[in-house]
Amino acid sequence: MASSFSNKKPNRKESRQINFRVSEQDYLKLSQSAKTLNMSVPAFVKKKAQGARIIAPKIGAKDAQEITRQLAKIGSNLNQLAKHANQGGTVHAPALQELQSEVAKIWQQLT
Repeated sequence: MASSFSNKKPNRKESRQINFRVSEQDYLKLSQSAKTLNMSVPAFVKKKAQGARIIAPKIGAKDAQEITRQLAKIGSNLNQLAKHANQGGTVHAPALQELQSEVAKIWQQLT
């Protein structure tokens, strides 16, 4: 009895595949470039073949994770203040100023 999966085509965005070989030295160069851009080697090569202009990130992956964590913390604090204000409470100026200074610190990290 034949399986119903045998005639099923893979669900892919593109229908054609291109394979090619490179020397170990060329692969190492491609790998290093892809790693610098936080991309896989196939994704990097595909973008280059399509003529895309690839720009290196201005911050590292660990720094980006730290900034994301800080922004999430600020967002949580802001949501708490907004909920308090929407329930009829008052939001004190120092609390808003503290959030503003935190956002300014993150902005300095990015620029």
